[in-house]
Amino acid sequence: MKKIKTLLLSFVVATLCSQATVIVPAPASGTPDSVTVNKAVHEFKSLSKSERKFRIRQVKDEMRAFKVAKKAGKETDTNTLLLVILAILLPPLAVYLHQGEINNKFWISLLLTLIFWLPGIVYALIVILGDK
Repeated sequence: MKKIKTLLLSFVVATLCSQATVIVPAPASGTPDSVTVNKAVHEFKSLSKSERKFRIRQVKDEMRAFKVAKKAGKETDTNTLLLVILAILLPPLAVYLHQGEINNKFWISLLLTLIFWLPGIVYALIVILGDK
């Protein structure tokens, strides 16, 4: 479990660091190679301090909610966890994958994301988590 958690955290940090590139750890080895990790850490450190804190806080909150649901014996939905992470990175794509079609919610999310990133994230999270 700890190994999976470490892999997930390294994947999230690597993904959060590079908005355009998704770095997927190799399944054969248990950990990503050092070049990928160093690149992800460098890109993460290049973000502004407030942006780093904001992204780390979002990931920690979601991981905490995941653990609480797991301890409560509820069936945790990893698909929702992945959609939340994707909503932080690319809000319109997360809304599209959640809805399964390009509809008004997708266009609103795209517009809010283009105007300013944060409203797009908030709207995407409302759409994804609002169905529960």
